[in-house]
Amino acid sequence: MSEAPDGGHDSRSDEDQRVESSPPAPDGDAYSWYRRGLDLLSRGSAAAAAQLLQRAAEAEPGSRSVLEALGRAQFDAGRYAAAADSFRQIVEASPSDDYAHFGLGLALARDGNPAAAAEHLALAAAMRPDLRCGVSASVREKPLVTGLMAR
Repeated sequence: MSEAPDGGHDSRSDEDQRVESSPPAPDGDAYSWYRRGLDLLSRGSAAAAAQLLQRAAEAEPGSRSVLEALGRAQFDAGRYAAAADSFRQIVEASPSDDYAHFGLGLALARDGNPAAAAEHLALAAAMRPDLRCGVSASVREKPLVTGLMAR
């Protein structure tokens, strides 16, 4: 029991009170959160996209596409350590994923770890012999890279 706002005692458990005070889950399921997150990301709302995509990732922890979108949103929102964690999960599940290595490398570089970044960027480049100017065509088409290359 805890003290109620009026000074009395609230008979609900502390856990019940915490559940009530947490923000409500957005409407829909993991797929609708994913689609809405991608839409927000494409419109430049990276932080909002990351929130929805985090929900989707919690609901579908093994989804590569959700993790990639989450990593992109986190990166665009300036949350580089979180983006590195998302891309790292993909790399651990699929070590031959060149885009995940590339995203991880970029996130690590922005987070201040150039040695680890260089390793993953080199792996990404080695996996794609069709690279032009250090970035493959399929990687250049990803929104994360398009924004970086425009700078």
